[in-house]
Amino acid sequence: MAKAKILKITQIKSAIGYKKKAKTTLIALGLRKMHQTVEQVDSPVLRGMINQVDYLVKVEE
Repeated sequence: MAKAKILKITQIKSAIGYKKKAKTTLIALGLRKMHQTVEQVDSPVLRGMINQVDYLVKVEE
């Protein structure tokens, strides 16, 4: 069985001043604070959320 790809997602910019949709997407990704890093399993849904807030996060594989 293939091993699932893990993505490290780090919030690099504050959500203050951006639309509410961007803030809720960050919360859905599991990010609450600046420079917080979470690890998530790569999926098309996750990639879509990252694309919505790509200006606020940094992604490492």
